[in-house]
Amino acid sequence: MQRLLATMMLVAALLVTELGNAVQGQLPRMMAWSAYNLGTTGYNQAVAIGKVLKQNYGVTLRVLPAKNDVSRLMPLVKGRVQLSANGVATYFAQEGVFQFARRAWGPLPLRLVFTSNGDSNQSLAVAADTGVTTLAGLRGRRVPWVRGAPALNVSTEAMLACAGLTWDDVKRVDFPGYNAMWNGVVNDQVDAAYATTVSGPTRKLEASPRGIFWPPLRHEDEGCWARLRELAPYMTQHVGTRGAGISKAVPHEGGTYPYPLLIGLDRTPADLVYATAAAIVKHYDEYKNADPGAIGWAVERQVRQWVVPWHEGAVRLLRELDAWSDADQAHNERLLHRQLILKQTWDAFVAINHSEGDIFERAWRAKRVEALEAAGMDPVWR
Repeated sequence: MQRLLATMMLVAALLVTELGNAVQGQLPRMMAWSAYNLGTTGYNQAVAIGKVLKQNYGVTLRVLPAKNDVSRLMPLVKGRVQLSANGVATYFAQEGVFQFARRAWGPLPLRLVFTSNGDSNQSLAVAADTGVTTLAGLRGRRVPWVRGAPALNVSTEAMLACAGLTWDDVKRVDFPGYNAMWNGVVNDQVDAAYATTVSGPTRKLEASPRGIFWPPLRHEDEGCWARLRELAPYMTQHVGTRGAGISKAVPHEGGTYPYPLLIGLDRTPADLVYATAAAIVKHYDEYKNADPGAIGWAVERQVRQWVVPWHEGAVRLLRELDAWSDADQAHNERLLHRQLILKQTWDAFVAINHSEGDIFERAWRAKRVEALEAAGMDPVWR
């Protein structure tokens, strides 16, 4: 047994050395990522990784905060940043839906570089002073809508659907961004808001006179989860033990998805992706405690079969780490094929459709559904 353990430790040490060699010379001296606003867990984790890149490789990482999904992805598409520490809007942009159904966007060939899967949940919190303890209790309450942020709005809608509610059953209040929404809860402008349980603004609500409470999404409630997944297939059941108002002693029965997602495009150089992911793996112990959600970047926590495909550079690294199976590859290829169908459909559609605005978007949504169903794929949003 001792000999086996010694052998495993030697292999691990050699692997760490090889990862260090793989990173050297593959990263530019200056890098830029887009991320959520200052103070959010996505921004904090990006900054923490940037610190280890600077300390170990002399790489200066500039993290550009952005208030919504569109403003996070625009710099990536325009080539102003190499990567984006994004959220589930990655999936919406891949699908060409919601804000990304416009002529200026369309489905994007996005790829996963690495993801964070911590002990937190993604859910709808309520101000504790409302007395609301279930999602059904939000009927008639003030619920926020963030302009240009389908990730927040669709996820909020899915949470309401769990309780059999729609936007018609609540009082919708519009906000310009994520932080403005959470300030709105603290300032008693709304009664609830969506976030990861470890996001900085949730701590602000917890410390405020209003307090914070996370209504549960009971895992045995099949109706709730069926309605939720009709709108949010990216959600998986999870018991959160980390965040504002929750702990191992007071867990939250709910759901989650990887966040943040470090993403690039299909054209992002494979060597850059490989080296970035290798640095994240090699220096995990140096940043894992920098933010409550940072533990989620560990190799063993990666969700390899999700709704967005992995970049070839990341796949190469996962194979070397013996963390990529034939089933993972088959799943990835199906997702890549889905993206191909979407791109071909979009290119053909925009070539012949010269309408604008709502007319264009409605026509695209119909064409998208038609193409995916013809290919035997679920369009999700009809």
